[in-house]
Amino acid sequence: MAAQLLDGKVLSAQVEDELKVRVDALRAKGNIPGLCVILVGDDPASHLYVGNKEKACERLGIASTTVRLPADATQAQLEAEVRKANQDAAIHGVLVQLPLPKHLNGAAALSLILPQKDADGIHDVNAGKLMRGEYGAVACTPKGALYMLKSAGIQIAGKHAVVIGRSNIVGKPMAMLLLHENATVTLCHSRTQNLADFTRNADILVAAIGVPRFVTADMVKDGAVVVDVGMNRVDGKFCGDVDFNAVKDKASYITPVPGGVGKMTIAMLMSNTVEAAEKAFAAL
Repeated sequence: MAAQLLDGKVLSAQVEDELKVRVDALRAKGNIPGLCVILVGDDPASHLYVGNKEKACERLGIASTTVRLPADATQAQLEAEVRKANQDAAIHGVLVQLPLPKHLNGAAALSLILPQKDADGIHDVNAGKLMRGEYGAVACTPKGALYMLKSAGIQIAGKHAVVIGRSNIVGKPMAMLLLHENATVTLCHSRTQNLADFTRNADILVAAIGVPRFVTADMVKDGAVVVDVGMNRVDGKFCGDVDFNAVKDKASYITPVPGGVGKMTIAMLMSNTVEAAEKAFAAL
């Protein structure tokens, strides 16, 4: 039997419907949530992603500002834009679009974002809170993936979850979120030996490594829940880190690519921004 799809299109639309009510309530009081995205360079995928963020803001009534810097922008220019957004009371969420050109120090720029305006949920303060289970803003992609699991009523507590990939943006926060949901978590990476021995024992398998169709059917346990975070372009088409056509016949649930976790990432960015705006206006 083919796996049930965890449909990011449907779920993200539901999230947006809920957020729209909250945004409308803020706007009725003259309070407009604001998101600022700082984009450096001409990476096509980044431009497409930022365009989708702008459209989501427009749908919800969030004020959207996109700062576009050239590919040869200096570190000082980038940091100046972060500080400017920090100081703007009309902006409640700040995001530096990754990846940045190689000559820029992304960690240094990200560290300047005020934790309360960290729309992407990856500032050191928010990452530290997540480690302790004291949630501030949570990294958007893992937050969206967890939302998908919970929305489907998938049991997490007591299950063995395996995360492939240890990035600060996805792998590590995903592992922490699953741990806080009382899963037993194994975090695998490029130096993990006999990787398939771990993945074949996973009740919940999260692939976040950026390698097209890396996870094959023989690496997946019958009835496993498979969350594919990958977004790779192969022969002009997008595919994930999971061999979807093969794995869907073994898994109980699976996320498609496109139309899966990527949709939820943007929805969670909107969620983080609205939450930050609500907190900011409540403090006035």
